Amino acid sequence: MLVTVDISDMKVSKRSDDILVTYSLGSCVALSLYDPVVGVGGLIHCMLPLSKIDPVKARANPYMFTDTGVQALLQAVFDMGAKRENLVTKVAGGARLLDSNNLFRIGERNYTVLRKVLWKNNILITSEDVRGTIARTVYLYMDTGKTTIKSGGKEVEL
Repeated sequence: MLVTVDISDMKVSKRSDDILVTYSLGSCVALSLYDPVVGVGGLIHCMLPLSKIDPVKARANPYMFTDTGVQALLQAVFDMGAKRENLVTKVAGGARLLDSNNLFRIGERNYTVLRKVLWKNNILITSEDVRGTIARTVYLYMDTGKTTIKSGGKEVEL
C-alpha cells in the first residue's frame, strides 16, 4: 500500500507491503531509516532546519523541523524494535530552489542539521542524494528496505 508522507510529516511501518513515499523535496530534507533485522522503517520530510525559530509550531508539529523531526523519527523506529547498529540510513533533498542568490540556504542548513543530529546519535549515513537544484521524490520499500529517488523522469536506487 502506498503511504504518503506529506511535507512536515513522518510515517513508520512494519508492514512489508507498504511503500512510504514523499514528494516534491526541494530545500526540504527526507530521511529514510530501515532496520533489515526486524523489518521496521520510517520516512520523514522536514521543511526547516531549527525548531527554535518557532517553538509553538515545533511543539504542534516536530516533524516540520529537522532538529526535532529527525530525533522523533529515530525514537519512533526504536520504539518499534529497530536497533541503532542495524539502521540503513539514507538522505535526500537539501536542494537550492527559489533562492538564486543563495541568501537563505535552507537546503544546505537542513542537511547540516540532519547530519549533526545523526552524528550525535552515533548513526552514519549509508547513502545520500543531496544539494543541487532539482526536486526529488523518495520511496522506501518496506519489503526490502530499498530507497529510491525519482527525479527528471528517472528512478534510481539510493
